[in-house]
Amino acid sequence: MKKSPVVSTDFTAALESLYSAVLADVLDSLGYRYQALPAHIRPLTPAKKICGRVFPAMARATYKLPAKPYELEIAAVDALVRGDVLVVDAGEDQSCALWGELLTTACLAKGARGVVMTACTRDMWKIRDLNFPVYGIGWHPGDSKGRLDVITVGEPISIGGVRARRGDWLLGDEDGVVIIPQEVAAEAIRLAQEKVSGENVVREELARGVPVGEVFRKYGIL
Repeated sequence: MKKSPVVSTDFTAALESLYSAVLADVLDSLGYRYQALPAHIRPLTPAKKICGRVFPAMARATYKLPAKPYELEIAAVDALVRGDVLVVDAGEDQSCALWGELLTTACLAKGARGVVMTACTRDMWKIRDLNFPVYGIGWHPGDSKGRLDVITVGEPISIGGVRARRGDWLLGDEDGVVIIPQEVAAEAIRLAQEKVSGENVVREELARGVPVGEVFRKYGIL
């Protein structure tokens, strides 16, 4: 497992005040037009806002019981640090639940900020009360042991054509999840904050009944 790149700035507080659509827009303007994860990856828990540093892992289907169950899944969770979001490319697996209440409890203790995966979760009877955001593709009661194994930890992954690397940033809400490349994170967040301020002005004018076309010509925001 490679060492994490040095992250000189913690953008978590700034991301908390933003939303996925505005970040998608500014990333478009910076030439990063394909940073939103596929639309079917949805919040599965009542906690719907998620943001933090990306910590990637990959899981794939298996058809035999492993000699060391959950070995790399445990390693991934143990490697998380405060502010991380575990992002798992699980190949759209729906055969079982990769996630559950005990892993959620471990992540909360470490200060991790959520999980985003192309897999299912279970133990909703407990997770829904823990205020921990879990994004995925559904729910399933079955255990991952002998069905789905984590095979890499900390290495870059790709979900729906969107690359996610350790040290990139992530913001998700009810609209979906956006991956923010670390090399443009500061600029993207600055532009997003400016756009939010502009949208607030536009919203006020539209609420007063100013025609949409007039407002757009004036501010270039819609």
